[in-house]
Amino acid sequence: MVADASKAPARRALLVENIHPGAVALLEAAGWSASTLNRAVGESELVDLIADVELIGIRSQTHITERVLDKASRLMAVGAFCIGTNQIDLPAATQRGVGVFNAPFSNTRSVVELVVSEIIALTRRLTDKNAAMHAGVWDKSATGSHEVRGRRLGIVGYGNIGTQLSVLAENLGMSVAFYDTADRLALGNARRCSSLEELLGSVDVVTLHVDGRPDNRNFFGDAEFARMLPGSIFLNLSRGFVVDHEALRAHIISGHLAGAAIDVFPKEPGSRNEPFESQLRGLPNVILTPHVGGSTEEAQEDIGQFVGHKLLDYVQTGATSLSVNLPNLELPARAGAHGVVHIHRNTPGVLAKINAIFADHRVNIEGQALGTRGEVGYVITDVASDFTPEMLSRLAGMDETIRIRTL
Repeated sequence: MVADASKAPARRALLVENIHPGAVALLEAAGWSASTLNRAVGESELVDLIADVELIGIRSQTHITERVLDKASRLMAVGAFCIGTNQIDLPAATQRGVGVFNAPFSNTRSVVELVVSEIIALTRRLTDKNAAMHAGVWDKSATGSHEVRGRRLGIVGYGNIGTQLSVLAENLGMSVAFYDTADRLALGNARRCSSLEELLGSVDVVTLHVDGRPDNRNFFGDAEFARMLPGSIFLNLSRGFVVDHEALRAHIISGHLAGAAIDVFPKEPGSRNEPFESQLRGLPNVILTPHVGGSTEEAQEDIGQFVGHKLLDYVQTGATSLSVNLPNLELPARAGAHGVVHIHRNTPGVLAKINAIFADHRVNIEGQALGTRGEVGYVITDVASDFTPEMLSRLAGMDETIRIRTL
């Protein structure tokens, strides 16, 4: 498929789910027409909206499905203005040559600060004290209230968030253990656990920071809660579907767990106008927040700038640095050069075929970069002269071609 060249008339972006206005300003300053919606968009509505959209920005509640992608003939890239990308059909996007970008670091500090504040609140039982005060009860008892200093924190998932939390928790005087299926470097005095079971049986607080891969569905359930120490605390600010909430409710009601903080849920409302339902509502010493781990003004502004720049870099230069589905590469900017991006099925000999077409049309290559990722290959080629329609047609007509576009 030949993508729209940079000379196409109207360049349209659609940003939904109340993405920070800084992203809109960034795109409009680059000459794009950016439409916005402050809510999530369902599949059927998105199918109607996306026909002439070249860039789309979403957060966690809007899903980019294969059906949506089938209707998005002009779509070049998807920006996930959040960490997770499990709401995007990545294989389908890759098969259509649609780049996907996210913000893996921008809201890390905001999530970590919320975790720390919730650990302190739960350990001091501030939730119960607050509820009693609002009910007119003055209870100064220290029963069940503890300092976090000296307590043991167990981090499940030691990535960007887990590692920063590890450092801050040690600064508060906590001892830290972690478990991760990947080989991670322990920071400070953090102790690596060889299994999840080892971690659960040795800490006072368990916090989940795992990713949204399908294998993590129902990752944490009754068996895992049962292995936690009596009187311990549980937090999940990662993905809603990784935890069995019925099992969590049972262990809170039984008193086995002293408290919990949950920011993500298996089913979440698409907007503030929809009711929130959960079996965890009304439980003692349980903090429920509406998926706001990264929702600070600072984080949202940073995410808007970060993902906005990634989308523009991809459109303008072909750079795929930190793309979650395409090979990561870029060429240095060259004054006066023209560029072509060729996305193809990763089979031997493709680069030779591309360069043979350039040679047949007497086009001299000024710079070139090739990267592969699984079944897809990605080539950026800079040339000194412009492209002819015939040459672009030949590149598009290669059996291996997924998509081409000019820069």
